Amino acid sequence: MINKLHFILYVNDQQRSTTFYKNVLEIEPQINVPGMTEFEFRNGTILGIMPEGGIKKLLAGKIEYPARARNIPRAEIYLMVDDPQKYLDRAIAIGAKELSRLQVRDWGDEAGYCLDPDCYIVAFAKKIQSN
Repeated sequence: MINKLHFILYVNDQQRSTTFYKNVLEIEPQINVPGMTEFEFRNGTILGIMPEGGIKKLLAGKIEYPARARNIPRAEIYLMVDDPQKYLDRAIAIGAKELSRLQVRDWGDEAGYCLDPDCYIVAFAKKIQSN
């Protein structure tokens, strides 16, 4: 049985990414120490922020250094929110790059996409009410 789900992003600048996600999500990190920041959502899911150097040290010689993939999207964070346009606008205002405006998608969500400072794709979405 899985008790809790953590997603950890390897970032170039922990403080920059912490500030970005704190401001976009409008939540305080539950942990913010050198080497790890964690944001916990109401459902218990954790979004972690770890400096690239931290994972290199932790798994020395076992993986390619994440910095080699800088500026290449490595993952997508898909956030279901009440007002995706508000989140997308806020992300762009604080430095994210807009990738796709908010629109109804084939799978029934209204979603907009942006790129965070470390080139992770972030989507803000909500289910469209069906009649």
